[in-house]
Amino acid sequence: MNEVELSAAFIKQDIKTDPITEEQLDELYNLSDSYEALFNKRARLYRERGLNNENLGEDDFAELILEHYTFLKRPVIVNNDQIFIGNSKKTVAAAKEAIHS
Repeated sequence: MNEVELSAAFIKQDIKTDPITEEQLDELYNLSDSYEALFNKRARLYRERGLNNENLGEDDFAELILEHYTFLKRPVIVNNDQIFIGNSKKTVAAAKEAIHS
């Protein structure tokens, strides 16, 4: 599959202009089994609001992700029933392998 075919097979969503919906978040949760895994603890707002000093639960993580796009760890890649969250070298390599196999 060449790059043009590959890019046509994926849907890119700009969550700044097209926010993630509750239904989409639920789908991501079903694949990851964790809202915390989807949550970006490096977001500036996380520290600014003092959330790093709070004991947040799964419901809190879900609400925050829906509240502001910066709380969703990016990128999130869904390939069939696999989910890849974040941009660590290991995650990116695993996503590339899954996509190209």
